[in-house]
Amino acid sequence: MSKKEALQLFGDRTIRTAWSEEEEKWYFSIVDVIAVLTDSKDPALYWRVLKKRLKDEGNETVTNCNTFKMVASDGKRRQTDVADQQQLFRLIQSIPSPKAEPFKQWMAQVASERIDEMQDPEKAIDRGYEYYRRLGYSEAWINERMKGKDARKALTDEWQRTGVSGQQYATLTDIITLEWSGMTTRQYKNFKGLKKENLRDHMTRTERCLSPECQGIIWSGSAKRDRGSVMMSDNSGQLK
Repeated sequence: MSKKEALQLFGDRTIRTAWSEEEEKWYFSIVDVIAVLTDSKDPALYWRVLKKRLKDEGNETVTNCNTFKMVASDGKRRQTDVADQQQLFRLIQSIPSPKAEPFKQWMAQVASERIDEMQDPEKAIDRGYEYYRRLGYSEAWINERMKGKDARKALTDEWQRTGVSGQQYATLTDIITLEWSGMTTRQYKNFKGLKKENLRDHMTRTERCLSPECQGIIWSGSAKRDRGSVMMSDNSGQLK
């Protein structure tokens, strides 16, 4: 199944989601939803107990859920139980919570926004600006961040043109980050105390200036090379 992962905001809480291109619908991390609805200190345990109870009651509509690999709090990708909108509506009925109705309305809005974005991609950009505003970033920071996104997109488009794919993107990104920071991307995220957060969303103004500049230099050089100039190992991901 082809899917695109995204973090959605419910108030000040994040919920991991995945958009299925084939089915044209969202899947939501059940553990994240339970954490929001119950404020449980151990939402994974809450879900295990609830899942067993629902199975014992013969409620297979909810318990026969899909699993996707999603980025966990430790930064690693792990199998995660997910549910579509219909399954979640039924699941919420089993969870006593004053947030149930607001959450149902939020889910319907998320689904509606995705359809709007497919018909008018510019709305996705507008929502990106609004997302950063809700997180408290200044207009100047947001504008610089969006320019950085454009630079990154131009760079990855050029990599794709030269035949880069899969893990090779991460390897080349590490080379860029190492060039201006002296650390790989993972090392730099650890240095900043980040896990699943986007590193570029936590850069200082100086870092944001340096990173796109390095990307622009490499992009310009790459644009002059032919398709065979970026050769990498399929197994190790190291440059040959």
